[in-house]
Parts: sequence; structure tokens; C-alpha cells
Amino acid sequence: MEILRVENLSKIYGSGDSEVRALDDVSFSVEKGQFLAIIGPSGSGKSTLLHILGGVDRPTSGKVFLEGQDVFAQNEDQLAIFRRRQVGLIYQFYNLIPVLNVTENITLPVLMDGRKVNESRLQELLTILDLKDREKHLPNQLSGGQQQRVSIGRALMNSPAIVLADEPTGNLDSKNSQEIVELLKLSNKQYGQTLIVVTHDESIALQADRIISIEDGKIARDEVIR
Repeated sequence: MEILRVENLSKIYGSGDSEVRALDDVSFSVEKGQFLAIIGPSGSGKSTLLHILGGVDRPTSGKVFLEGQDVFAQNEDQLAIFRRRQVGLIYQFYNLIPVLNVTENITLPVLMDGRKVNESRLQELLTILDLKDREKHLPNQLSGGQQQRVSIGRALMNSPAIVLADEPTGNLDSKNSQEIVELLKLSNKQYGQTLIVVTHDESIALQADRIISIEDGKIARDEVIR
């Protein structure tokens, strides 16, 4: 069952001689529950693509449909709600709020939405992420791997339709990197989350169900692994 469809997506920065075409007529679809890795050299457009899929950036042309909804037919207020409820975003640099503790950072999207925190889901996530004894710790009291686990918890707390991770292990050593990948795979299998990971790490990409390779803003290869 299709959860995401991208149609003729282009993103252009600048104009005239300084024009940069970050994405050039990209089209593909993703099945619900699929683990997709997007790879490509630095500057190929893969992070731009991920930010557009998450509604963080708008395309110059083309469309993105998530669960049949035309993402960019929404106004800015609607897009903000869409990002909180439908998309879980995980970044390389964690983007945690330094004055909030682990529990507060994880539940932030729910509280911003004016909704009640699902305590059983919170406790389940804290257990899975091995953060039960770190609930009251601030980000600066955590290791890099623990901070990235908090950002994963925040991304999963709202049970989003899709989880998008931009170089989620780029700041971590190999041991922590594999632990984070295993947690993402667990969320993919246990919660049936559709997972899209941008990575330059081939060993991570090869653990996905499918790999899309981006070069010069275009899809160079689209390969189903398993």
C-alpha cells in the first residue's frame, strides 16, 4: 500500500548565472512500512529532498502526497500541524532543547499540539531507547548516542505516518551508529513505521529494504534490496 508519492519534484536556488538545481524532476513512491535509504555524494540533493518530504522546505515545482494528502496545498499553519503530527524528523545534530530534560524533549511535539501525553507510549519508548534512568537529565548531561536516542523518541512519540532521518549517525562512532540503526529498524518493524534515511554510509544503506541513489539532483538508481 502506497504511503508516499513524489511527482516531478524540482528545487531551484538562485537565478540566472547563479542558479543551482538541487532537485531535477524527481519522481518515486514508497510503500507503507518500507525502509528506504537515500544515498549520494555531498551536494547531490538528498538532504534537500528529505526536507521537502517533511514539509520543512517547499519545492520550486512538483508535488508530494502523504497518505493521499497534497502536502503543499496546505498553508503555513496547516503545514506546521502536518509536520508535528504526520512526520517524525531526526537530524544529525539532534536539535534537542537544552533547557528541557529527556522526557520534556520527547513529549514536546505532543505538548505543542495541545494534546495529552500518552504515558504508556512514553514509558515504552523510554524502555526501548534505554533512557529510563535518564528521564530527568538535560541534553548536556547525555552522551552523543543518548542524545540521538532522545531525538528518535521525539520523532516516534506522535506515532507519525513517516519517519525521516537525515544522516542520523553522522556525529557518532561506529558502535553508537549501529545501535541507532538497530533502533530505527526496530521502530520500522515493531511500530510499522515507514522509514526514510539519508546517509553516506553504505553499511547503513545495505540494511534498508530499498536504496535510491541521487546524483546531481536526479535519481541515478532505484534498487529493491529485499
